[in-house]
Amino acid sequence: MAKSKIVGVIPSRFGAQRFPGKPLALIAGVPMIVRVIRQAQKAKRLTEVWVATDDKRIAEVVEQSGAVAVMTPASLKSGTDRIAYAVKNKKVDIVVNIQGDEPVMAPQAIDAAVEVLEKDHRVLMSTVVIPMQNKQEWLDPNVVKAVLAANGDVLYFSRAPIPYPREGGVSKSYKHMGLYGYRPSWLHRMAALRPTPLELTEKLEQLRAMENGVVIRAAIRKVESIAVDVPADVKKVEKYLKNK
Repeated sequence: MAKSKIVGVIPSRFGAQRFPGKPLALIAGVPMIVRVIRQAQKAKRLTEVWVATDDKRIAEVVEQSGAVAVMTPASLKSGTDRIAYAVKNKKVDIVVNIQGDEPVMAPQAIDAAVEVLEKDHRVLMSTVVIPMQNKQEWLDPNVVKAVLAANGDVLYFSRAPIPYPREGGVSKSYKHMGLYGYRPSWLHRMAALRPTPLELTEKLEQLRAMENGVVIRAAIRKVESIAVDVPADVKKVEKYLKNK
């Protein structure tokens, strides 16, 4: 039996609104995109790691690191669009969307997203969540929360603190990692669909899948996750690396 081809694709663009040039920002002397690639290459379930970018500066750094850079049109609006373009007409069994601004992404989380799809072939899309650590995270609209069914299927994602504890306290909730596994057939269909009302309201692209009736199943893992959204976040990652 032929081994499945499981590709991790990192969408990467130079012109992030809040942090232009973010993929090439140095974190302890290493470009962030290279750190993301190195973490992804440690995942046991991936057979290849690609970077989907529209910028030659990023592609050059990627290729110097030994990874594969796939050039995509600058007109593509989202990471999902770039990933779908990168794997179009390629023989791939599972595609993993690995965020390019998570330089300490745990390889175990990437493997977990793949394992969900391997265990149940009816599942079209997977993700990973982390048990919420504190009330500050729960209240932070920049931290996306996920509420799960008993089998791990996601009931909803929101920037709001959900579920609401009617009798006070902090409810059992999960922090969502920006990490997705896809069946290629669904990835291409999702990229072709128009943005949906909840997606536009919350500014969460994964809600497009749910509004179109697709179940997203989550794996729960206790792993580290530090997203770099603004320049100040670089220091947070450097502090984490130094302490580790």
